[in-house]
Amino acid sequence: MNVIMDLCLVPIGVGVSVSKYVVACHQILEDAGLKTELHAYGTNIEGEWNTVMDAVKKCHQQVHSMGAPRITTTIKLGTRNDREQSMEDKVQSVRTQMP
Repeated sequence: MNVIMDLCLVPIGVGVSVSKYVVACHQILEDAGLKTELHAYGTNIEGEWNTVMDAVKKCHQQVHSMGAPRITTTIKLGTRNDREQSMEDKVQSVRTQMP
């Protein structure tokens, strides 16, 4: 099953800047062959359910190994079985209706 996810993983107890953790997670997502779109407060991810979930787990493991004692993660995800839909399809559907 394909999934589109919005992932926001926040390490706690590591100071104010978290960019190095974002870079580490992005590398994991890329290595997994997932389609991603970085945005200001997270990353959109598209791929097969188990591949995406496994990558999120690896992100947690990596961020902990980098010294983060705690992590809070917010996940929004969607699936459909009536047709295939990409992240770009979803955005384009809205943009075509905008004045």
